[in-house]
Order: sequence, then C-alpha cells, then structure tokens
Amino acid sequence: MTKFNLIIEKGEDGYLISEVVELPGCHTQAKNMSELIKRTKEAISLYLKEGDIEFNTNFIGLQKIEV
Repeated sequence: MTKFNLIIEKGEDGYLISEVVELPGCHTQAKNMSELIKRTKEAISLYLKEGDIEFNTNFIGLQKIEV
C-alpha cells in the first residue's frame, strides 16, 4: 500500500477540493471530508491504472507561518 500526500482546500462554492501532491493533475472535490477522501482514493486508483507512473517524492510538507 502506498501513501500519498493531499492538499485540501475549500472552494468559493463551499466544496472541499483535494489535490494529490505526487500525482500531477489528480484531484477531485466533494461536499464533506469523508466523501472527499473516498473520491480521492477512487481518483488515485484511476490515475494509477493508466500505466507506468513515476511518483514525485520530493514533497516535504506544509508549514503555516504568521507574519
């Protein structure tokens, strides 16, 4: 089982949007977090079925700072 990093944002329309950091162009949206995670897993599975995929593993993390 492979672990992926997600960036999750709230859109202007109130939907939650996830982007899979390691898989460019792999993203989805949903009204709540549980549905978003379910849809994201489906999107990852579909993305990976496309064939030989190289993962971008340079992601380190996110950090919030106050200025």
